[in-house]
Amino acid sequence: MLISSAVISGCTTAKRLDAAAATQGKIRAGIALPAWPEDCRRHEAHAAVEVGAELRSVIVRERGALDRQNARTERCSSFYDDVKTRYGAE
Repeated sequence: MLISSAVISGCTTAKRLDAAAATQGKIRAGIALPAWPEDCRRHEAHAAVEVGAELRSVIVRERGALDRQNARTERCSSFYDDVKTRYGAE
């Protein structure tokens, strides 16, 4: 008799845990995340290479494009980190 009551008790606990998890999922599903910034969706184009252009100027322009993309990546990372912090994600 003792064994069967332990099994029944275990099933009840499992059902309660399942119900709690389902409730938590419904609550989290109701959270409306902020829109992803349009800037984060943009891609930086490579610097144009014209025939006869001096190699040094092409490299300078390409590095500028890379700097802009790196700055965009940093802004988007900060945005995501802020969202994650505000919504308690780990």
